[in-house]
Amino acid sequence: MKAISDLPLAARKSITFDCGTEFVSWPHLQAQIGTQTWFGDPSSAWQKGTVETTNRRARRWLPRKGDIRQLSDYDKKVICDRLNNTPRKCLGWKTPAEVFREKRREELDQSPYPQRQ
Repeated sequence: MKAISDLPLAARKSITFDCGTEFVSWPHLQAQIGTQTWFGDPSSAWQKGTVETTNRRARRWLPRKGDIRQLSDYDKKVICDRLNNTPRKCLGWKTPAEVFREKRREELDQSPYPQRQ
């Protein structure tokens, strides 16, 4: 929750998780910060392609046998920055960070208030 609570609600409307036990506290996301959570069915990787791809990418820095609790917040931030700043074919070779910023800019430009002349 700490990682996403500062984002505007439109940027954290929903999250899709893998079915791992590390997400056992998912009900708190919706109850405390209004984020809807989704899980794919077990053994149905096609329902969560982005999750599976991101997990595979993260394994470069997070081995399966490792304990993520041993990493500092700084180390986790470095891994997130690497993941979010790697260009992706599915995004037209833009990075996830670039696409996120573009979408946020579009939302801000669609203000419900008329522009002053």
